[in-house]
Amino acid sequence: MYGKISQHQEMGYDRSVGMFSPDGLLLQVEYAEKAVKLGSSVVGIVYKDGVVILGDRKIVSKLLVKDSLKKIFEIDNHIILGASGVMSDARRLIEKSQVISQEHNVQYDKEIDLLLLVKEIADIKQYYSQAGGLRPFGVSFLFGGFENNEPALYVTTPSGIYMKFLARAIGKNSDKFNEYLEKEYKEGLNLKDAIKLGLKGFKTILEEDYDIERFDVSYLDKDKGFIRLSTKDLKKYE
Repeated sequence: MYGKISQHQEMGYDRSVGMFSPDGLLLQVEYAEKAVKLGSSVVGIVYKDGVVILGDRKIVSKLLVKDSLKKIFEIDNHIILGASGVMSDARRLIEKSQVISQEHNVQYDKEIDLLLLVKEIADIKQYYSQAGGLRPFGVSFLFGGFENNEPALYVTTPSGIYMKFLARAIGKNSDKFNEYLEKEYKEGLNLKDAIKLGLKGFKTILEEDYDIERFDVSYLDKDKGFIRLSTKDLKKYE
């Protein structure tokens, strides 16, 4: 596939965001997908009473204030989001998600449905994959929240596709992580087991690079709401 993409680059099929290559590819969307693969791993897991998201912050300096580097964001009281890829792109869409959610609260006097917000963001991503003078957002999202009082997890890709999962990884090493989740995930997990499942996956994938301090872990619980775990709290789950 790489050889074909290189050939199509030379022929100019990647110069316009809306131009299909002879293989039916939108090459700029393909590049955006590769940008996500270069981003640090983020994993979402549905458990019995909520959704937990674990993000690898990939800390590159001892001088970095770790709490200033976040991979997980609160969108509303009932929705959280994990991002992987080009985080400057992510910031724009995260802020848009928060605005859409608050506008819905003001206009309709009720919280926005999780799936409705996912569709809104997926529509924006899809538009940027076809409109002239723009480029696709190089970021994938994990949306965690509740539907009919039941926990749910959605993934959105740079192309504007959205899908619902019980557990899913995005970013670097996501293929290996998803294979691991396919084997190890069981429905009806409690919070403790869900966090342990995620950390064990990172330990398996990262091997000697594994360090508990590099993870940003938050969960959205039916009773407790949004909770971000400190490194001290996280060590209890190793």
